[in-house]
Amino acid sequence: MSELTFVLHITPDQYLAYYNGAAKTVAVTTEDGLSLKFPANALQKFITREGIHGRFKISFDQNNKLIGISRV
Repeated sequence: MSELTFVLHITPDQYLAYYNGAAKTVAVTTEDGLSLKFPANALQKFITREGIHGRFKISFDQNNKLIGISRV
């Protein structure tokens, strides 16, 4: 299993594009400097009135399939 950490700041208006389907993936740069894209719906449980803000850990299996995202 692989784990990467990243910081994310998405405003409510920005997430609306994901919610409406205009954007399907989120692109981030990890703390290690790697570029990473993952499905926007993986962040749904972290949405608040202020948007999505914080430090997160994303986990993948050996085939690079998303296992999950958690707040760090």
